[in-house]
Amino acid sequence: MKTAILVDGGFYRRRAQKVFGDKSAENRADELANYCKKHLNSHGERNELYRIFYYDCPPTSKRIFHPFTQRQVDLSKTDLYEWTIQFLNELKKKRKFALRLGKLAEEQAHYTIRPQVVKKLCTGTISFDDLTESDFLLEISQKGVDMKIGLDIASLAYKQQVDQIILISGDSDFVSAAKLARREGIDFILDPLGAPIKPDLFEHIDGLRTCDKAYTKPNNTIDEN
Repeated sequence: MKTAILVDGGFYRRRAQKVFGDKSAENRADELANYCKKHLNSHGERNELYRIFYYDCPPTSKRIFHPFTQRQVDLSKTDLYEWTIQFLNELKKKRKFALRLGKLAEEQAHYTIRPQVVKKLCTGTISFDDLTESDFLLEISQKGVDMKIGLDIASLAYKQQVDQIILISGDSDFVSAAKLARREGIDFILDPLGAPIKPDLFEHIDGLRTCDKAYTKPNNTIDEN
């Protein structure tokens, strides 16, 4: 059975950081490659890898005003910017990896108070005077990533290039593409890395699989910001 593995990069990086902590760009790239390979030998299967498609966005170099510090933040000078560039470069070096890069909606980027901090403000647990810089989160959405995932699923299915598609994602926007692939006879597996999925999604996939028990431990089952 020939298998294509599709990875929602932003989702994977958040989950891996939460479960396994910070790693160098090179080690995180190795971690992802090794994790994907586990799917090929899962449940007694011995599948042939067609390709690993990785979907993400390059980091932004935009300068954004921070409401707490009252200063412009040059994102190109941050550790996250340098780490992400290096991480993408490491993936480009790996065999059977194909990067599908979208763009960040830079014009809509802004800092906002983290949801859990907002709850504390509303309940009176803390006041605005208690806020710190770390209580703010940079909000910046991706453009084109979901579309690229959907198009690749459709292309793989219609051209009959693979027998099985494994999607590593926690997003439900893939449902239409998954239904199309299944109609074309593709075995469609979802790996949400231990994150909960909506019950009605089960009818649109052929299987649910996570290949590392660390993701399914109680403290790791909810994907937090």
